[in-house]
Amino acid sequence: MTAVIRVEGRRRSVLRRAWDYLASFDGLAKTAMWTLAVLFTAALLGRLFGLGGSPTAIVGPRLAPPSLAYPAGTDSLGRSLLPRLLEGVMTTLLLSAVAVLLTAVIATLCGIIAGYRGGRTGGLIMRVGDILYAFPAIVLAILVAAVVGPGYIAALCSIVLVTVPLMTRMVGQATRLVAQRDFITSAVISGVSTPVIMTRHVLRNISGTIAVQGTYALSVAILVEGGLSFLGYGVQLPGSSLGLLVQEGTLYMVKAPWLILLPGLILVLAILAINLIGDSLRDRFEPREARSLE
Repeated sequence: MTAVIRVEGRRRSVLRRAWDYLASFDGLAKTAMWTLAVLFTAALLGRLFGLGGSPTAIVGPRLAPPSLAYPAGTDSLGRSLLPRLLEGVMTTLLLSAVAVLLTAVIATLCGIIAGYRGGRTGGLIMRVGDILYAFPAIVLAILVAAVVGPGYIAALCSIVLVTVPLMTRMVGQATRLVAQRDFITSAVISGVSTPVIMTRHVLRNISGTIAVQGTYALSVAILVEGGLSFLGYGVQLPGSSLGLLVQEGTLYMVKAPWLILLPGLILVLAILAINLIGDSLRDRFEPREARSLE
């Protein structure tokens, strides 16, 4: 019984600390977090419980404006736009988040190796990153789509290749600064193995850089996915994403402007919210990194 009470107390303590940490952000960051939370919750409800109806069902007249019956209007086939918007938000956010997680793993591993070990290995990693970074993002994404074929895999691979180079460089720079600290030298003299130093000491002290770069990579990922789907190389019909909905809306910009305005507005809100969160994280972590690292 006592053990159960201790576990419950620890859970409440962790939740309390997490809540206090979120509450310490400024007003803009909180607004951005709530915006993302609302978008994701609505998309999740649409996926799990069919909020707004079926995204493929023809429910009314073609190109009907927003009304009580059709809150976001209908598209060129008479399908309600609301469930397609919710499906598009889920697809774009989920696809971008998975891609950025892969980016974070690859960039963190490569950046720590390049920044800590240096030498030929570090130089090779950085040169490969420079080559990828030299390509315009959308051109690189189109090249990937041409190789693997349009679809989810193309969008995923494109986002990773576009976001990895810059994040690797930033992680590498942060690693080099940490590697020059006295506690790293002490660990080396004490005989601590290189993998332990990288994971226990270096990774711990560059976590702020990883978090900040991860948020910026997420905003770039959403932009790349939207651009790729807009050009027809990303998510394909009958699927839905914000970029694909914008592409469909361009055909009816004058007759049915809501078809492009609504997904475009959601796309802008999502990217703006993520950038505001990234700015808040940067302001939070930079003073910490400026102090003596532990």
